[in-house]
Amino acid sequence: MTRIAGMPPNDSPDYRRLQDLCIETLGFVPNSVLMMLRVPGLAQALGALNGAVMGAGTVDKGFKRLIAHMASRAAGCQYCQAHTAAGSQLHGVSADKLDALWGFERSALFNEAERVALDLALAAGQVPNAVDDALFLRLRAYWTEEQILEIVGVISLFGFLNRWNDTLATPLEEHPVDVAKRHLAPHGWTPGKHQT
Repeated sequence: MTRIAGMPPNDSPDYRRLQDLCIETLGFVPNSVLMMLRVPGLAQALGALNGAVMGAGTVDKGFKRLIAHMASRAAGCQYCQAHTAAGSQLHGVSADKLDALWGFERSALFNEAERVALDLALAAGQVPNAVDDALFLRLRAYWTEEQILEIVGVISLFGFLNRWNDTLATPLEEHPVDVAKRHLAPHGWTPGKHQT
């Protein structure tokens, strides 16, 4: 059960802009954004940051959602795990690859560049941060500095979102729950406190 209710959908220009962005990136307006709308400028600022981090650059948009998923998994945020799983499919990640994500270290569906980026997400999503120089050396073998910054941007964005949604017990929406039940629940995922 949510700890603070979100703002109801409305006809304001700010809401419509955010609604368009959310539908483009997720297919729906998430409850987390409805909560952020109660703080002037917060949802708009997050929308701009989300666009810069998740929409721009040379790292594949679907793969960015898998990076976000791993960072959220390390942080333990079931809300963001469900959202990133659903978002990855919206951006071209196959169901097979999503199913294999929990064993990415051994799966032939992931190449070495992807494995090291997912390792980074798991290490950086932990508290305390577990990234070390050896991991960064492995990253540099596959990714440019600009791509590494993109990847760290994704991890950092989800650091905020993980704290926001886990603290507020943001209720999960129907679509991400359906995706998570199909692809994440067989590996131990539950909606936990985010269940509606």
